[in-house]
Amino acid sequence: MFSWWLLLALFFSGSLMSQDRYDDYDLIDITWEKDSTNWKVVYDEQLHTEKWDSLPQMRFWRKIMNALPETSFINIASSREILDSIPTRIYGDLSYREKEAYKDSILEARNLPLGTRIYITTGKGDYYDHESVLPDIDKAAQIFVANSVDPWYAQAILLIESPGKLRKSYVGAYGPFQLMRYVAVSNGLTVSRELDERADIEKSAAATARFLRRVCLPETRKILAAWRLDYDESSIWFRLMVLHVYHAGAGNVRGLIRKIAPREVGQSLIRKVWATQYRGFRNASQNYSQLALSALLELDQIIKNKQEENKLPLPELTPIPVPQRTKIPYTNPIVPKVNFSRHP
Repeated sequence: MFSWWLLLALFFSGSLMSQDRYDDYDLIDITWEKDSTNWKVVYDEQLHTEKWDSLPQMRFWRKIMNALPETSFINIASSREILDSIPTRIYGDLSYREKEAYKDSILEARNLPLGTRIYITTGKGDYYDHESVLPDIDKAAQIFVANSVDPWYAQAILLIESPGKLRKSYVGAYGPFQLMRYVAVSNGLTVSRELDERADIEKSAAATARFLRRVCLPETRKILAAWRLDYDESSIWFRLMVLHVYHAGAGNVRGLIRKIAPREVGQSLIRKVWATQYRGFRNASQNYSQLALSALLELDQIIKNKQEENKLPLPELTPIPVPQRTKIPYTNPIVPKVNFSRHP
């Protein structure tokens, strides 16, 4: 099937798919016509062909990524189905008991069993700025390729960890890849009071690629091999497992998989991961791969929107004169001959 992504490369100033050492990966060149800036990004058609884009979790997180923090959404924890919304300030002013009573009233109004676990999730449109991450994706993707690591991971991590800004998490992770200090140092970065190389996109990308190659990928392979599960490392579900090891640690993911005791792989395994908790693998860890998928889909949409914005206007058309009605000479109409026969 001909994809709009293939049209995209031609549309933006004639950019074509790379024909160099990036051929082993799903990297394409895009060019913003307004300033002719060229970036490499990763395109993963599996997001659509395998229907990841239709999952309710994706619809939920994409809505959250585009909503301002002034609005909060009441949603079912297990499915992320949105039940209602409420101004964040009003909900925040409620006492604990008032919040619980409010949740119960929502369940009752929607004819759901009392005790159904629901979350109140604030819009995060002020946090996610995916378009501003494109220059970092371009740099990091090429560094990942140079380190023999799939650039898909660079793009997914950059889109959700600290998009467009340098932030430090409450546990001390820092930089565009939100590396912990011990991970950064063990992979060649300097982290001191005078210098923190985690802030450098190129150095932190190289360190992250090494960490994935040395730790996350091998540990994911071991976890799956222990359950005799077949895998293709280019499949989305495998990549999401690697992201969970990156975020939650191999020990937590190993224990989680032991609790699930999987017999099959693919999207069904990932959905079980989203619905299962184990020690340090809790809500934030479950959300991690959901956010990555949603951000990748948002990037798809951003580029598609750019395609629409930059379309060249159609040339003005010269009106075509209406032709005069042709005069047809009178002819005798042809009358069909019909034979009637009586049946005995």
